[in-house]
Amino acid sequence: MLKIKRYIGQFHPIVWVLLIGTVLARGSAFMTLPFLSIYLSRNMDLSPMIIGLTVGMSPLMGTVGGFIGGHLSDRYGRKRVMLLSIFTLAIVFYCFTLAKSQGWFILLNALNGLCNSFFEPTSQALMGDVTDQKKRMKVYSLRYTAINVGASVGPLLGAYFANHSAKLSFIITASTYFIYAIVLVYFMNRIVITPNEQTKKTVSFRDAFSIVKRDRALRYLILGIILVNIGYVQIDSNLPQHLAHTLKDGVVIFSILLSINAIMVVILQMPISHFAEKFKPMQTMVVGAILIAAGLTGFSFVNGWVIAILFIFLVTLGEILIFPANSILIDQLAPDHLRGTYFGAGQFRKIGSFVGPIIGGYFLTHLDGQKMFWLISIITLTSIFFFTVGNRAHVKKLETNDGSTM
Repeated sequence: MLKIKRYIGQFHPIVWVLLIGTVLARGSAFMTLPFLSIYLSRNMDLSPMIIGLTVGMSPLMGTVGGFIGGHLSDRYGRKRVMLLSIFTLAIVFYCFTLAKSQGWFILLNALNGLCNSFFEPTSQALMGDVTDQKKRMKVYSLRYTAINVGASVGPLLGAYFANHSAKLSFIITASTYFIYAIVLVYFMNRIVITPNEQTKKTVSFRDAFSIVKRDRALRYLILGIILVNIGYVQIDSNLPQHLAHTLKDGVVIFSILLSINAIMVVILQMPISHFAEKFKPMQTMVVGAILIAAGLTGFSFVNGWVIAILFIFLVTLGEILIFPANSILIDQLAPDHLRGTYFGAGQFRKIGSFVGPIIGGYFLTHLDGQKMFWLISIITLTSIFFFTVGNRAHVKKLETNDGSTM
């Protein structure tokens, strides 16, 4: 008990509130949003391309909101931005139960992405504000684990509600966000939070575009990760439609795949990351892109549980390799005084999460599921070219800088 108290006591109480809230909120969100495409295809007369546009609005607004939310949290304080965004999220999910037209679903999912892009970075910054620098990596690792704990449970509940009462899942998610918001109000009003460091420089669109234009290595890295995201986002957008149409228990299988994906990330993240440290980040990203492309190609041949689980395993391995390596590369590219700006510019990778569902939906409408996954896999593999060119530009930049300092 003493060890448990010491472990809990090493972090500010608001950190634990945010971690527990992350498990519950993400679990509820994963119970609804991955099944949004299925809900729309069953209850509304929409084409896969329009469904893809609706699903893609969330990451698109997330790209925009990442910059806006940072500015607002600097100007008005983290507490106000967090509470406003999470209360709005609760309202958004309540409104999902009332929406009856395509326009409302697009608007609500756009608000969902916008509010999440306000809340998530601001909550992470707050965790950093109240945590000693030496312990921040542990806090962020715990947060990543909390996300995947929620993601491992939510889809299983989502499969049940998708087949019985989809609207009830929206109500549960909305209520979870509302309770989370009330708890945050309680703790934030009673706990004095003294930041350990000054808020970092706000990232504006002008800063981000200027940096991407000037830094060739960063530009190619972002282009590459956009292509990877176009492939990876098919898991949440067009894979559920493909499985629902081709397999008898497609919805159930999809929910299990999401849970397996989350559980694998929780279990394998640390050992695989430790192994990947022996290689250069670029090598890791290339292998990750190949694994994701192979997994997507495999989904075109899915005819049952075993094949589906095998290929979600490949996609998850690729995810574990490529996304942390992407952050490491951006960190290496960034000068110390511009690290925040570089990571802000890196948010343009979410463009892939927006256009991916639309492109996949177009292929699904005019071709079929098998050809759609083949073409998306080719697009994902194209990222290797941009990663390679970007790495060469990075190496050349380092050699130039070394030469100029001699």
